[in-house]
Amino acid sequence: MTAATEAAAIGELVAAGRDLVASGLSPGASGNLSVRIGDRVHLTPTGARLGALDPDDLAVLALDGTRLSGPRASKEFPLHLACYHRDPAAAAVVHLHSPHAAAYSCLPPWSARSAVPPLTPYFVMRVGQTPLIPYAAPGDPAQAESLRTLDFPFRAALLQNHGSITTGPTLAGAVDAAVELEEATRLLLLLGPTAAPRLLTQSEATTLADRHGAPWADPRP
Repeated sequence: MTAATEAAAIGELVAAGRDLVASGLSPGASGNLSVRIGDRVHLTPTGARLGALDPDDLAVLALDGTRLSGPRASKEFPLHLACYHRDPAAAAVVHLHSPHAAAYSCLPPWSARSAVPPLTPYFVMRVGQTPLIPYAAPGDPAQAESLRTLDFPFRAALLQNHGSITTGPTLAGAVDAAVELEEATRLLLLLGPTAAPRLLTQSEATTLADRHGAPWADPRP
């Protein structure tokens, strides 16, 4: 990758942070973003406000977690590295405390493989099955290990009582998945706990997932 291409990827990350804050998806100093460039990970630093990032603010880590340059990385860096290790095609990771996804992460999961049911076509197409990762304190490597060792494919997860994490082959794809996951959880919370909404059938969901390359097996036990 050339220096110009690397600078463009970092500039895209800075712009994404501002867009997420403007959309109300990253309150305060919450959330963190990363991009993988070759064998290095450029990650927002600890305590960063995503709406006020500068290209020089980013921490640079090796894929084994070794700090190469820049400030101290977000304490959530083990989650980012776990995502890259489990999916070599992932080029970006977005971790947010967006309000509806964070609220939904406090509820029991819909199934063992997806906390979120197939409510809309776009959730299946852009996100796919979304497991609930058991609670651990922010930054605890045990949570990253729980995510890394799940034995089925996924590009997004809810972190119990915490928020969401999404990946993508591009940063734009990871951001789109995070936005769509926030919208799906917003709709589910809007429907309320007593609703029995019409979900996509398994056939409808798998047809969409196959067409768009999204991970979706039959998530019911």
